[in-house]
Amino acid sequence: MDVKAGVLEIIEDVTGEDMSNQMDEDLFESGLLDSMATVEMLLALEQRFNIQAPVSELSRDDWNTTNKIVASVTALMG
Repeated sequence: MDVKAGVLEIIEDVTGEDMSNQMDEDLFESGLLDSMATVEMLLALEQRFNIQAPVSELSRDDWNTTNKIVASVTALMG
């Protein structure tokens, strides 16, 4: 399973934006993610990749760019 492609698809579904050319863009500072969108994204990531990503254990700084989300999902899978 291609984690990067899956994460990009989920982010696009949640935000309406293609982030493939902006992998280091801060999704919170740009206004693309807020608390509700983050929960929606996490639920989609958990379903797609069969991972557990408890909101209480997530630091916004660890999940604020597409590259960091890909890395975090990969770590949670492994």
